[in-house]
Amino acid sequence: MNESMRRARIHASVRLSLCLILGMMGSVTVSLASDSGGAEAAVRALVQANADKDLPGLSRLMAQDADITSYTLGGRKYVGWPDIERDMQEEFTAVAELELPITELKVWTKGDIAWFAMELDYIRTVGQGQNAQRAVLPLRETGVLERRNGQWLLHSWHESFRNAGGAIPVVDMPKSGGAPMHTATTSAATAPDLSGEWNILEVEDNKTYKATLDKAGNGPYTQQGGRFATTKFEDRLWQGTWHQTGNDREGGFEVLLSEDGTQAKGVWWYSRVGDKNNIPPRQWGGTYVWKRLPPSAATH
Repeated sequence: MNESMRRARIHASVRLSLCLILGMMGSVTVSLASDSGGAEAAVRALVQANADKDLPGLSRLMAQDADITSYTLGGRKYVGWPDIERDMQEEFTAVAELELPITELKVWTKGDIAWFAMELDYIRTVGQGQNAQRAVLPLRETGVLERRNGQWLLHSWHESFRNAGGAIPVVDMPKSGGAPMHTATTSAATAPDLSGEWNILEVEDNKTYKATLDKAGNGPYTQQGGRFATTKFEDRLWQGTWHQTGNDREGGFEVLLSEDGTQAKGVWWYSRVGDKNNIPPRQWGGTYVWKRLPPSAATH
């Protein structure tokens, strides 16, 4: 919900867009043929390099003209290569693992120009072991490639979410299998006591801060003078709003409380940023993981 969160989204977007290409294992130095198969291979190689956190590989597959313009999540605009390179490096440093399965890819060519439309899932893991948190960003990508000296290079691209809510937390255990982290929703006649101190994690940016809530789930948090207000709690589904006076922003959140009441996972979104107050609900935001501190830890 802050500038860094916005950057994280951007990173995610960049990574994705940049990644515009899964499938190719091995060398990313592609001296590709003149048909659409060569252009598609370049896109898949880009996606694989992104998943491998291979910044030199991405660099070799992207045109770096100073005036090339591309657009990513959160309304972010990139002109040239340096800002993209910086954001990608920050993202690769922040995450433990990336997975980018392509669900749909179509490529068209005409001479030395190719263009594509792609859908993929940007699966981002932050942390290790029991502390690992995963989120999926369902993305839609379009872009243009140019063949230079026999090699297809990504020229410019645009990406957006395929859904209205943005990032989706992955609540079941990753890859290793095992029991899910929560089971089917159970009915509750009354809302539980939500009071105490909570560690709040914004997954995409790996950013944490603390919230101090009363029994009804209302209270301040240590980020830009923020405050949470709970508006509804039913069957462990916890909904509310947030407001930050420090940077003049507000929005909503929806998380699912665990059966033991010690953690909650879900999403947050903007409804207003400064004078811009017509932001559609759930369109721009990110992923939350909340962990309740035990009373002994909260007092230190």
